[in-house]
Amino acid sequence: MYTLKKEERLCNKRLIDELFQNGSSFLCYPFKVSFNIIAPGKVPAQTLFSVAKKRYKRAVDRNLIKRRMREAYRLSKQRLLYDHLVTADKTIVLSIAYIGKEIEDYSVIDKKMQKALIQLCSMIV
Repeated sequence: MYTLKKEERLCNKRLIDELFQNGSSFLCYPFKVSFNIIAPGKVPAQTLFSVAKKRYKRAVDRNLIKRRMREAYRLSKQRLLYDHLVTADKTIVLSIAYIGKEIEDYSVIDKKMQKALIQLCSMIV
């Protein structure tokens, strides 16, 4: 399914704090991916997307990058992430932060997002 519904987005403050305090992380340039395995829930993964205000001062630039990240994730999540999580019977919270120095094209972001999700699956399962 090519959707990114509200319950698939990470909004819970307690889960976000727990993710950054107790979670694991890795770099897959231009992304820094943090994740934490939690108790089973409605969806296999809840995801948070972020772009540093320190690096990109203009909100339009941050929003452009986040839109591209969300779209790349939305199109790749089912076959690269959700199928592995369902078979392993795990639920995760996930943060994908953009740490690149330049605004990349969608094609580059899409390739790197797929690479990051594959690396995430290998670390979880």
